Amino acid sequence: MKTRFKRFTALLCALLCLYSIFPCKVSAVSTSATSSVLMDVDSGRVLYAQNENKKMLIASTTKIMTALVALENGELRGTVKVTAEAANTEGSSMYLKAGEKLTLETLLYGLMLSSGNDAAVAVAQGVAGSTDKFVKLMNQKAKELGMNGTSFANPNGLDDEKHYSTARDMAVLACAAMNNEAFARIVSTRSVTVGGRTLTNHNKLLSYVDGCIGLKTGYTKAAGRTLVSCARRNGQRLVAVTLQDGNDWADHAALYDYGFSQYPAHRAMTIGETVGTLAVTGGVSTAIPVVAAESFSWPLAQGEKLEVRFELPESVKAPVTAGTKVGHAVFTLSGKETGRVELLCGGDALSAIQPPSSLLRRMGELLKKC
Repeated sequence: MKTRFKRFTALLCALLCLYSIFPCKVSAVSTSATSSVLMDVDSGRVLYAQNENKKMLIASTTKIMTALVALENGELRGTVKVTAEAANTEGSSMYLKAGEKLTLETLLYGLMLSSGNDAAVAVAQGVAGSTDKFVKLMNQKAKELGMNGTSFANPNGLDDEKHYSTARDMAVLACAAMNNEAFARIVSTRSVTVGGRTLTNHNKLLSYVDGCIGLKTGYTKAAGRTLVSCARRNGQRLVAVTLQDGNDWADHAALYDYGFSQYPAHRAMTIGETVGTLAVTGGVSTAIPVVAAESFSWPLAQGEKLEVRFELPESVKAPVTAGTKVGHAVFTLSGKETGRVELLCGGDALSAIQPPSSLLRRMGELLKKC
């Protein structure tokens, strides 16, 4: 009996040792959504996708585009007079009154925190003069972003056969929007008092999910629950999109735990970093340092590795100044290009042959000393 117990103990210890050496891999994530996407903001890499190109109703997540277009075409401190049409818009509301005057910024808080359909119409009319003109701006922006599966018919997301998008398109939109400083500030606000109103953000993920920094909820009977969110951990930002999902809060939490643990961002190059040298011909010095014009990071799964190649000339001819573009660093993953960074001269390379004006100036200086 003692011998069996000893053998069992030894086997258990061996298994525990193996477990510590080879940790279990996190199983693939799944959601209850009809369509969903998890995307890295800075790289645009899709980390998870399910029916991501299916055209669907998107309800109030539409307001992400409304806010972005307003910020790019309007003035935050500009005043908007609320029309009767805006005040009487059906659905969710920030309770605007016809004739009152509010800043665009106040309306955007009402749009993104309270999901005001009335605010959406007021914003559209205040920025573009009419709802129809504003919707054209929305569709132009969608085209600019490459949202090829998207069509907007209104600024608030009320159901319309000509109003739809895809999970992937909404992720692309969210990434672009979160790079707008004013937008990111507004959607990360949990509660605010503006324009005589106290507004509370409908996005529960701000307090439910570690690192959540915004975005937008949505619901109509036809669209079901729609949700776009963004979270940041260890300097990395991810965007999650679920369309027609009855369990969206939990699904977004699971997507973030999966994405941040399985695809952490790896810094491959840092702005100002010296990546090599370049030969100089006809110069006082024979070589000049080459530096990165910007930083580059990419989310990598375990076992993945970025490769880099440098596209540079064999040499540069003096004189050249610091900051001159000389080539690119090209990053690839499994043979596919993931991005490129401009390479610059890291210093001045003076010509070995002084121009006549310089020679005369130096001769003048020597004569003065005599």
